[in-house]
Amino acid sequence: MLATSRPPLSFWQIWNMCFGFLGIQFGWALQMANMSAIYEYLGADAHQIPILWLAAPLTGLIVQPIIGHMSDRTWNRLGRRRPYFLVGALFASVALIAMPSSGTLWMAAGLLWVMDASINISMEPFRAFVADLLPPEQRTRGYAMQALFIGLGAVIASILPWLLYNVFPVGSDGGTAGKGIPFAVKLSFYVGAFSFLAAVLWTIFTTREYPPDDLEAFREAKGEKAGIGAAVSEIFHDMLAMPTTMRRLAPVQIFTWLGLFCMWLYFGVAVARNVFGGVPGTTGYAHGIAWAGNCFAMYSAVCFAFSFALPTVAERLGRRLTHGLCLLLGSIGLLSVAFISSKYLLLLSMVGVGIAWASVLSMPYSILVGALPPGKTGIYMGIFNFFIVIPEILAALVFGKIMEKVLTDESVLVQLVGGDNRLTAVVIGGLSLAVAAALCVTVTEPDRPMG
Repeated sequence: MLATSRPPLSFWQIWNMCFGFLGIQFGWALQMANMSAIYEYLGADAHQIPILWLAAPLTGLIVQPIIGHMSDRTWNRLGRRRPYFLVGALFASVALIAMPSSGTLWMAAGLLWVMDASINISMEPFRAFVADLLPPEQRTRGYAMQALFIGLGAVIASILPWLLYNVFPVGSDGGTAGKGIPFAVKLSFYVGAFSFLAAVLWTIFTTREYPPDDLEAFREAKGEKAGIGAAVSEIFHDMLAMPTTMRRLAPVQIFTWLGLFCMWLYFGVAVARNVFGGVPGTTGYAHGIAWAGNCFAMYSAVCFAFSFALPTVAERLGRRLTHGLCLLLGSIGLLSVAFISSKYLLLLSMVGVGIAWASVLSMPYSILVGALPPGKTGIYMGIFNFFIVIPEILAALVFGKIMEKVLTDESVLVQLVGGDNRLTAVVIGGLSLAVAAALCVTVTEPDRPMG
């Protein structure tokens, strides 16, 4: 139902349409850098952390294809995708405010479900937004702009606790296991809630959407396939009819996100314990978690900077080769963590991760979108998310047992890495990124301009 061609947009028009991702990334970055620590502050053991993170991938598995299907079939005064931006931002902001006031593990886990569902409601239509509004030759630039804002938002959000600990005299307490979350972390979440909503509102008020070419036909088609049953049936049918490009990108995504999930789960607590020598309730642990936030800020800053160059690199090398090389650099960055004892060298290891992250946020979508049938962008972007969340769900369900039963302090692999199973999990993440890089050779690119 969407027009097959769109007029090119200016730099600032693309900037405005992608600006909402700055706020969305505030939510994700605060979550990724702080949730494992919040769980440990509330008394969680290492083997409990993966299952407590289950909310993130499971809500994505359920919410994204449904929201994609619904947004493909929506048109009202706000447009097609913008209503979902707004609803998700409102609920996510409330969850961000409530999260650091959690008094128990299960309260925090429940709020994570709400936060993740809300962020997914806002985020999924943003992927389709680029395909809706930009001509094919500008889509790589559009996804790179999203990566730019993701990097910028993550830099600011990840570094906030460290700034509040060290630059401003706020929340210098380390927190104690079972007795609360440091005030610096709480204030960071409050800033994140405001930023999320404000950035999304900017995109809503500065960017208009194109209506369907034939609005009456659009409404008739919507009426013919109304209801949950029809939606589930259509999602299942489209999943079976995935384009070849999408099928070949699937294993790349699976190993990529398994590696990233290992990093997000255990990098912060590995740094706090192995580099800063802390345990929950000590100042060393609190500052180690804050420094891990700085490391996340570093890779996000590299993501931000590299996003400017990414379209040019992809044009010269091809998107498939570009993505494979970037993933390889990310793998090297994570593997190097096992050999680092200086907190400053950790920042250097994050350079490779940042280059990989910029590519992960743009190249797969730029490759995919040209292979999708008209009018199916939202639903296929939601289905494509399966290959992100399924490995995360498996990791959440299985990795805790692996940490408890296999990656014990006495196991050979843990001893080779340095005697800590949290650090070993980060190394496993690096190996997974290397597999994803190798699998890029199987991907076929649709024949279209890159821009």
